[in-house]
Amino acid sequence: MSVTLSAMKREDHARSATKKLREEGQVPAVVYGKEKESKSISVDSLELLKTVRDEGINAVISLQVEGDSAINVMLHDYQSDYVKNSVLHADFYIVNMSQELDAQVPVRLEGEPENGVVQQPLYEVTVRATPNNIPNEITVDISNKSIGDIITVAELGESTSYEVVEDAETVVASVLAPNTNADMEGQEETGSEPEFTGEAQSEANED
Repeated sequence: MSVTLSAMKREDHARSATKKLREEGQVPAVVYGKEKESKSISVDSLELLKTVRDEGINAVISLQVEGDSAINVMLHDYQSDYVKNSVLHADFYIVNMSQELDAQVPVRLEGEPENGVVQQPLYEVTVRATPNNIPNEITVDISNKSIGDIITVAELGESTSYEVVEDAETVVASVLAPNTNADMEGQEETGSEPEFTGEAQSEANED
């Protein structure tokens, strides 16, 4: 089931107008799709952040643009201010609910290994599925792992609703011997993932 997000049409693309939108708590955005005319819109910053934090980065959003019928979209890209924890610009992609697409899905490690220090070089994998079947995250239980063990994409498990489009031998995480006693006392936390902040940018690109 998709979550609803309201949007306003945006016609003034001047820098001053964009700055005013942000000061009013709005995020300038663009909505587009295959063989669809792109539209400039704005959405409430807090509502967008809440939607993504509650529903996940790959949530299907029913975008209700003023004066138009609701359309199903996914958040394709965004720019944010890391310091202010605010979104500067967002791109929404119109999706066909019956057509498969590729999306980046976070991989979260669960539990603690029997010993050793966890190193996770791969935090996301590409998944192919219809929009409603894209998972918010894929979890891997590492509680039975120990020094020398390697977790690969093949161990992410199979699903009838989506396909992981990665080399099965790609390393997701490994358990290494600690270099010092301090490493054992403060083992790396596992299962962490980036918050919805994006990369810090001083200015948003103007469209």
